[in-house]
Amino acid sequence: MQLPREKSSRGYTLLEFLVVIAIAAIFCAISAPGWMAFLTMQRLQVAQAQAISVMREAQINAKREKRVWEACFRQNETERKVQWSVHPVTPSDSGTCANARWQNLIDADANQIAIANSGSARSTMFNRNGMYRIQFKYKGWVNGQLGKITFTSSANPNRGIKRCVIVSTLIGAMREADDRECDR
Repeated sequence: MQLPREKSSRGYTLLEFLVVIAIAAIFCAISAPGWMAFLTMQRLQVAQAQAISVMREAQINAKREKRVWEACFRQNETERKVQWSVHPVTPSDSGTCANARWQNLIDADANQIAIANSGSARSTMFNRNGMYRIQFKYKGWVNGQLGKITFTSSANPNRGIKRCVIVSTLIGAMREADDRECDR
């Protein structure tokens, strides 16, 4: 004699499980654009902080060693990564950033940002062959042209998010700016 089978009342049905998965997918789809914008803003803020640090390093080295130093930035042609270099300028330099040992800005995410080179927020530092540079004399003063370096998202360069570092005086004063302030 067999006992009657009781219907199990424990656990979730397949339908309930699928509804929970669908709701989770909807929440992910809603939050993904906001999360991507947050990541873009964080990358740009880190790039801006590293850029001002690179420029200050060149300025400090120029004062310490009593010679001209330069900070250089470029967008690598093959990998599309933003890179930087700090080094002394020698009398035999044939052009901009001749002694550069390039390092990626913001390490692994260096291809997620770009140097703005068009529009009102374009980078205005001395530029030759896609290499932007600022030089500092032995007293820490700017040697040559003032300017700014502006970073945007490489995925959406025309979207409003921009971060820049502005070298605004001949004595080497630097400041950070964002979005509309970079347009000036």
